[in-house]
Amino acid sequence: MKTRELFEEIRQKEIRFSLKNRLTLLVTLEIIVCVLLALAVDTLLKRWLPDFWNIPLLLDLVFFSSLIGVFVTQFLSRMFFDPIKKLREAIGKVADGDYSVEINTKSNSKEIQEIYSGFNLMTHELRSTEILQLDFVSSASHEFKTPISAIEGYAALLRSGGDLTEEQRECVEKIIFNTKRLSSLTSSILLLSKLENQEIPTNQSKFLVDEQIRQSVVALETQWERKNIELDVDLCEAEYYGNEVLMRHVWDNLIGNAIKFTPEGSTVTIRLAKKLTKIIFTVEDQGPGIPEEALRHVFDKFYQADSVHKKEGSGLGLALVEKVLALEKGSVKAENMENGGCRFTVTLRTIK
Repeated sequence: MKTRELFEEIRQKEIRFSLKNRLTLLVTLEIIVCVLLALAVDTLLKRWLPDFWNIPLLLDLVFFSSLIGVFVTQFLSRMFFDPIKKLREAIGKVADGDYSVEINTKSNSKEIQEIYSGFNLMTHELRSTEILQLDFVSSASHEFKTPISAIEGYAALLRSGGDLTEEQRECVEKIIFNTKRLSSLTSSILLLSKLENQEIPTNQSKFLVDEQIRQSVVALETQWERKNIELDVDLCEAEYYGNEVLMRHVWDNLIGNAIKFTPEGSTVTIRLAKKLTKIIFTVEDQGPGIPEEALRHVFDKFYQADSVHKKEGSGLGLALVEKVLALEKGSVKAENMENGGCRFTVTLRTIK
């Protein structure tokens, strides 16, 4: 493994001058150079301007040494702190989930080379682990789909029979309900796995976003009618160029979540507007909102802040939304409203 071998090679190199010793030596040299330069400048000024320059030698040395020392220290600080700045930026990218980042290990300092090589080895291992995990999840989810579908089919056949007791019928209904949940979960995992390995959007076409949102609202009619929820919908006509199938997941998940968390008899507000070169979609619910500490995790896979509704979902819906919009070069954000409830805002670029 090239990354690991390079790391071991750098670690085994003999250290002639450690970073601490080099820093001590450079600071000592800086002091000596500053004093000598200050002395030289003072001597020249007194020779060239004997009538105007009568400042005591000690004050001259303090003034010019400080002035020269500022410039020399700026140069030395870049030598020692620029590598730390580069490492901090790379760590920030890893914290955001980008494990492909690598740092060039070329440096005059053996310690910096070792730190950079160790960092590259860490990101290489994280990347390998992530790929292995995604492959396993994708393969396992694919293998689960067939037996789950078979169980659901057999349970549906049992339900269609007329010789079941009430208790047996209730058990069959639970089997069908949970197999549907498992089937939906495996489909979401497979789609998310595919999107995470995809960098370029495919199957792009022009379509009307407002019409697609209306279709999502109609498809969710059973849910909002069952809770007696009123929908306040105001959609402007907006044409968009993107993946129509994937964008349908965005509206279904966001509107479905708003309906799920809105109390019975309340209102869900849906808006679609065009502003300059952007299409902006918002959906607002009148639910309890999202705890502040959970706001930054709502788009994480399998994360569910509300334990009451965990049985109704898998925690993958918002992760799918964020990944789809990332591929479409769009964005989504969640925020709590002052009067209660939560607002999700999707921003897309209009077609050229």
